[in-house]
Amino acid sequence: MLITGGCGFVGSNLGVLLKRKYPDCQITALDNLKRRGSELNILRLKQAGISFMHGDIRNTEDLAAVEGAYDFIIDAAAEPSVMAGMGATLNYVINTNLTGTVNTLELAAKMKAKFIFLSTSRVYPIGYLEQVSYIEDTTRFRLLDEQPFAGMSAKGVNEQFPLDKARSIYGATKLASELMLEEFSEFFDVPFVINRCGVIAGPYQMGKVDQGVITLWMARHYWKKDIAYFGYGGTGKQVRDVMHIYDLFDLVDYQMNNFDKVAGGVYNAGGGLGSSVSLLELTHICEEITGNKVNAQSVKENRRGDIPLYITDNSKITQLTGWQPKRTVKDILTDIFVWINENEKDLEQILNS
Repeated sequence: MLITGGCGFVGSNLGVLLKRKYPDCQITALDNLKRRGSELNILRLKQAGISFMHGDIRNTEDLAAVEGAYDFIIDAAAEPSVMAGMGATLNYVINTNLTGTVNTLELAAKMKAKFIFLSTSRVYPIGYLEQVSYIEDTTRFRLLDEQPFAGMSAKGVNEQFPLDKARSIYGATKLASELMLEEFSEFFDVPFVINRCGVIAGPYQMGKVDQGVITLWMARHYWKKDIAYFGYGGTGKQVRDVMHIYDLFDLVDYQMNNFDKVAGGVYNAGGGLGSSVSLLELTHICEEITGNKVNAQSVKENRRGDIPLYITDNSKITQLTGWQPKRTVKDILTDIFVWINENEKDLEQILNS
């Protein structure tokens, strides 16, 4: 098995968990180590018995150097920040998230490997998500049953949500990659499955303001640093659902073992309504776990590309496979707290900055 982005948060966790469950499985993690903190996972992967290859999916020469053949390729390599696609890193986002996917698909065709693609909920257009119907409660925004368009209910967004508006450069590259998977399946016989993931969180995530906010929030409370509520009146009532990395592993593990059942499908995968949280609620949970209170700044103006709430409707994948997330937001934050506490010296320079 080859995992691209194998030293990242998602890739490294999937690799370690798969190796733990299937110790005889040969796993290679390929990563360019661009994201700060990803280098800390090299030793962790080695100790788990996973081979590390320093390479970049943007470079066909690096992929050509991959030795052997693999039954599966898990594509977890991406620049996952919406904000990154709006600035100087625009070309990096496109070259990694689209060209890199195409390069990896060529490798899959050569190896006759099955392809598991980790896409994103950000393929759904911002313009429509800004129009969803919701009410404001004491601690969060809540979706209403009746929505202005198909693919949306009080349970969240499903796969029928319209796609015909702008979504961010990041989201566009992932949606374009999904289309390329269809082409490679049709013309190069590359079997695939697409998981449109919402927010994923857990240990070994190097959280930043623009990506990995769950870990960032815990880190700010752990080291007693200020936080900020941006947009929508600065109240912190924006809502996201959060999926534990272990729940994503359970899904990928099922898909690998039942590939014919899920092949060719596009599935929303997230924490769902039961594992959703507002920033304000996130603060309260972090305070409870750490015992620390921090100052919260309020910025009323909305940031470009932000949305009031996003919740994943997992109905399609649950009905097909029986999979559903098991861990709560508090479970996720507790696991992150334990990880930070046990690795405080190494993580302080990355997460406490």
